Amino acid sequence: MTALIAAHFVVAMLAPWLGRLLGHRQFWLAAVVPAAAVVWLIAQAPTVLGGGVVTEVVPWIPGLGIDLDIRIGAWQWLLAMVVSLVGAAVLFYCRSYFAEAPSQARVAGLLTAFAGAMLGLVTSDNLLSLYVYWELTTVFSYLLVGHNPLRSANRGAALTALIVTTFGGLAMLIGLIGLSVITHTTHISQMLASSVFTDPNFVTTPAAIAAALLVLLGALTKSAQVPFHFWLPGAMAAPTPVSAYLHAAAMVKAGIYLVGLVAPVAALVPGFRAVLLVLGSVTMVMGGWQALRQYDIKLLMAFGTVSQLGFMMTLCGVGTQSAALAGAGVVAAHALFKATLFMVVGIVDHSTGTRDLRELAGVGRRMPVVATVAAIAGASMAGFPPLAGFVAKEGAFESLLAIAGGDADGTGLPAGPGYLVVAAIAFGSILTVAYTLRFWWGAFAGKSPAMARTTVHPVGAGFAFAPFVLALLSVVGGFVGHGFTEAMSSWTSTFGGHEPHGLALWHGFTPALLISVGCWVVGLTLFALRDRVASGQQTFPDVYSAQEVYRAGMLATDRLAVLVTARMQRGSLPAYLGAILVVVVLLPGTITLLSPDWGTGLRWFDSIGQLAVAIVVIGAAFLAATANGRMKAVMLVGVTGYGVSLLFLLHGAPDLALTQMLVETVSLVTLVLVLRKLPKYFSDAPLRSSRWWRMALAVLVGATVSGAAYLSTVARVAEPVGARLHEYAYSFGYGKNIVNVTLVDTRAWDTFGEISVLVVAGTGVASLIYLRARSAEAKVVSPTEETVPEVRGGLVPAGRRLWLRGGVSLNPAARSMVLEMVTRLLFPVMILISLYLLIAGHDSPGGGFAGGLVAGLAIMIRYLAGGRDELDEAAPVDPGTVMGAGLALAGLSAVVPVAFGGRILQSYVIDGHIPYLSSIATPWGELPLLGEIHLVSSVFFDIGVYLVVVGLMLDLARSLGSQIDVHAETDLAPRLGSHGQRSGTTTHARLSRTRRFTPPDEDEW
Repeated sequence: MTALIAAHFVVAMLAPWLGRLLGHRQFWLAAVVPAAAVVWLIAQAPTVLGGGVVTEVVPWIPGLGIDLDIRIGAWQWLLAMVVSLVGAAVLFYCRSYFAEAPSQARVAGLLTAFAGAMLGLVTSDNLLSLYVYWELTTVFSYLLVGHNPLRSANRGAALTALIVTTFGGLAMLIGLIGLSVITHTTHISQMLASSVFTDPNFVTTPAAIAAALLVLLGALTKSAQVPFHFWLPGAMAAPTPVSAYLHAAAMVKAGIYLVGLVAPVAALVPGFRAVLLVLGSVTMVMGGWQALRQYDIKLLMAFGTVSQLGFMMTLCGVGTQSAALAGAGVVAAHALFKATLFMVVGIVDHSTGTRDLRELAGVGRRMPVVATVAAIAGASMAGFPPLAGFVAKEGAFESLLAIAGGDADGTGLPAGPGYLVVAAIAFGSILTVAYTLRFWWGAFAGKSPAMARTTVHPVGAGFAFAPFVLALLSVVGGFVGHGFTEAMSSWTSTFGGHEPHGLALWHGFTPALLISVGCWVVGLTLFALRDRVASGQQTFPDVYSAQEVYRAGMLATDRLAVLVTARMQRGSLPAYLGAILVVVVLLPGTITLLSPDWGTGLRWFDSIGQLAVAIVVIGAAFLAATANGRMKAVMLVGVTGYGVSLLFLLHGAPDLALTQMLVETVSLVTLVLVLRKLPKYFSDAPLRSSRWWRMALAVLVGATVSGAAYLSTVARVAEPVGARLHEYAYSFGYGKNIVNVTLVDTRAWDTFGEISVLVVAGTGVASLIYLRARSAEAKVVSPTEETVPEVRGGLVPAGRRLWLRGGVSLNPAARSMVLEMVTRLLFPVMILISLYLLIAGHDSPGGGFAGGLVAGLAIMIRYLAGGRDELDEAAPVDPGTVMGAGLALAGLSAVVPVAFGGRILQSYVIDGHIPYLSSIATPWGELPLLGEIHLVSSVFFDIGVYLVVVGLMLDLARSLGSQIDVHAETDLAPRLGSHGQRSGTTTHARLSRTRRFTPPDEDEW
């Protein structure tokens, strides 16, 4: 199953390429993946439906108890079959629906990825991986509903669905974490089997009630229950195949699945069952009532879906075996008939160009097969025999009558509320019959003779094949009730109450059958009196709908955000820092001050060297705070950074010292580039009114940080984590450099997140500086130039090789031949050092981060010595490409071990010996060469880090260096004088094809 889930995402990623290769036929290929899942599930049916389970475990983060666990029982098997079967049918249907659409690859990829996420959701046995799949369905749904971003309806509907379901998902996450803490496990099967849920004293505790209701909140939002139902009709802005899959058989079933999963134990929690019965009943009635008011047949189906979801939620929330069996039957039947009806809507829309039932007439005569398919699916939805919908609804009425007629079946419900639930479900079923007839009559009937028949464009047989197959399964489903009952018995037996009588076409003349007949009769009557019913609906007073309440809430949130932003985000950096630092003093500072664990024997320093460095750092910090010049302040801050790196070195941490020194150097270079556009001196005006409170805040922050650092060392009660880190670094990461092994192995997930942030930061800086798209065009300069001798009056013989070829474009007054000469010699040395740090960093000081910083500094030096043309000569590549390649390599090195049976980010070591290359003879003796090979696979992750850092440095050089130069030249562009001569303040010549520098007039220097 894990491989099948992964296959969905692989095909989704290949969708753009497949689209170019296969066109609209790529939907057939995409349908193969969920179809393969159907075949696999059928192969597992004897085990699962016989009472067993199928399990798979793929370790992900074992230290946190997070694995990609798969556990398939009867309930999971049913939902997985629904997701995969309908998914394959919808993807096959898309081949005809999107035959002329321009964005086929996008839809195919997103639908396939969504199918994979849903399959992972309904088979996951880990709470956290379930949540990941849950949110993936939310994201893919957002992208699918917003299929056409140019339409405001798509954008608004997608955003509404995203906000509502994400809100519920976050609440569910809190509830899941609470259940995990209570049961001491993240495995769903172990959590549900925990003994704590059988303790009546525990299930009534506030913690249990809060956790259960938070999980329930996530299910209610996902399955569009009142008052969160409004997002589902709005999501009908999506293409019809998306609605047929997401909003009929897949996404909206996620909440039903979750309730069915936890209901055996959560039903014992006070309030859980009551919330489901009330909201489910109200949702069924409200959805059916609204469906009767719709003229768009797709919206009619949407509100009908809301109604049916309320029906399913009620049955799964009862908490009895018979109700659970009926709920499973309704889930399966609903997926078949509702997906069929949505696909029929798509065919009608494609053939006629309208979905308004007031404009449709006589369509059934032109498309008899489609009309017959719709009639079968509609009859199943309305609960007519001998279809699957009838069998499931009979079981539902039987189970609800059991809790209402005195046989409480373990629910503890009195007869009165039980009969109210039965009455609500019966009324909802009446409305279902009425709006089903309204749908079929509106879409296919001939209506009045005076009404012109709708023009129908014929469609191919392939268009109707998928809905025909699903409708046929609805017929078959009506005759397999006994087998379905046996298949689901291993799941239904986990609920309370007596064993169900089972699902069947005929139980005799029972109260459930009488209720069904009554629903048919009254529903037919409502349809016959549809004009009067419509007039009666208009007489009801208008009340605020849930959609209006949501919009009002979002508007109020926006206004509050604007108000808070206006007060807090005033554009003042001192105000921002002041607010942050005040919180630091008030919270951690107060806790530090009140702590009783201050210990004794404070040691101020270990050596005279530490004391001397500390004095220098303190002095530099004081001078930086009092400096008037920006450059002076930056340099003094740099002294503090170099002092800290020296303290690291004195403390025996050369790797940290090296990294700190390189970071400080990069910061200095970056700040110097930025300071070119700022005034030379600080302004004293903003400081005079607030100097004293700033000084006080600075002292308090320093005291807080120092006190917290000291307290963290003396208040330790457990053995430090780093005490044996050197052993773990070698045994786990196969390296002797603890820092590097931690970065690229034991805490590589953190590092991957950090380099992702670096990529975002570099992109952000570039977006602020570049006026247009970022580019990196190489400026090719010939190896020999004659331009410098011409400018310098022939002092250098013609044809002499230049130190830096890009420097010929600089103003001669701004060039430094000494700097160019040193840069020419220093650059290759620094690149070699960076590569050495990269390769040797696993066992010696260095690593990809340090090596990347050295290479980046080498590139910076080329820019400082030769200008932006020299920067293009040094690195004729796009920074984004370099950073993207590094991020991709790091990500690839993380997941490749899984293909060989390992874990994500697992390291492998390769040791070898090459006797012929162990040494080489020289006049001075044997010179070691390459005999012993010790390669750790994490070096590829480190290379990814190296590329990201180099790309970031190149991006900073291009953005804060080259592009600012371009802006300066544009702002100070020379003007034509009265005699056609160039005049202005300055001129920077750009390299032409001949790369010749044109000296300016005398008055322009």
